[in-house]
Amino acid sequence: QVQLVDSGGGSVQAGGSLRLSCAVSGYTPTFLSMGWFRQAPGKEREGVAAIDDGGSTIYSDSVKGRFTISKDNAKNTLSLEMNSLKPEDTAMYYCAACFLRPRWGLLQANGYNYWGQGTQVTVSS
Repeated sequence: QVQLVDSGGGSVQAGGSLRLSCAVSGYTPTFLSMGWFRQAPGKEREGVAAIDDGGSTIYSDSVKGRFTISKDNAKNTLSLEMNSLKPEDTAMYYCAACFLRPRWGLLQANGYNYWGQGTQVTVSS
């Protein structure tokens, strides 16, 4: 059973930075595809960034060039470095994992089996 624990959220002003972390237990991340998703009030959960079991990454257009996802298989962690934050980045952020590759694409939430509890990110203007 894969368990994920998110951390690192907080409140920052626009233009600031935050680093989210996801601790993985129960299975080595080596054979997992993992991603970061976010959900704002009244909106659907959207994929932000993901990294597959081979280390390839993908980003949504809204965060490309500002966010960086990384997976440390030795430390069993997934990270999301977020720079140049905007008020529209405000949301609850969740890490997610699945074995090998998600069925419907790396940024599709319904392909992931395991989820963290979420960490809130608030960006003020």
